[in-house]
Amino acid sequence: MLAGVPSRGAITYAGHATVLIEMGEARLLTDPLLRERLLLVLRRHGGVDRDALGRVDGVLISHLHLDHLDLASLRKIGRSVPILAPPGSAGLLARHGFANVSELSPGETETLAGVDVRAVEALHSGGRIFGLGKGVALGYVIEGPRRVYYAGDTELFDGMRDLAEDLDVALLPIWGWGPRLGRGHLDPEGAARALAMLRPRFAVPVHWGTLAPLGAKRVWPWLFERPAREFVEWARRLAPEVEIRVLETGQSLQLESSYPPGRPWPAIGQP
Repeated sequence: MLAGVPSRGAITYAGHATVLIEMGEARLLTDPLLRERLLLVLRRHGGVDRDALGRVDGVLISHLHLDHLDLASLRKIGRSVPILAPPGSAGLLARHGFANVSELSPGETETLAGVDVRAVEALHSGGRIFGLGKGVALGYVIEGPRRVYYAGDTELFDGMRDLAEDLDVALLPIWGWGPRLGRGHLDPEGAARALAMLRPRFAVPVHWGTLAPLGAKRVWPWLFERPAREFVEWARRLAPEVEIRVLETGQSLQLESSYPPGRPWPAIGQP
């Protein structure tokens, strides 16, 4: 939940792959992208600004691609904020003044603000520019009062079945920023198949409808609504027990620890 709004825990979607996860006393931010333009790719609407995010206790970087490791956005968060990132990231970040970096490989765990964060496998090219260069892609399982899986970018893989038990929330990518998806991504059907393997209580789609090339609203208007609609439809068919919450930028799903299993959590501003 954004700064100034009390909550015992929340998932707040800040656009693309950027999610603020509040759990216990921790406020963790995934793959920060807080600016309006990335090369020739633009936001379709205003994002969540740095002040609205409030305190950030740690940053989780899934891989080195420009839309997931954005140095300008990290500078807005602050150079001293702890960063968890895949192997091969620390040198790049250190050259730009970020020294508080812990590299994790799949299976390794680090504690941030009293919450355990475990790196898990992701099937995606992890290089810096257009996938070139060396790099590893990760997902993360955040384990505290609730258990949240952030997939980063990934294809479907059999090991998803064993990533975590009793997941409360899965944050799954369902598209990208252009009209086509390359290898290493989930489309709406693939993300729904992932839900059938992960079996969380709730799922929030990410990595869709935020970024697009100039002119996309005229040429490919479906980019801004179809991925989420198709994801909901596929999820109803393949994982009907999972509740889907489609959040607009700035909207939150509350993680109320007082809610017993089986009782749904409310979304703030649910469309």
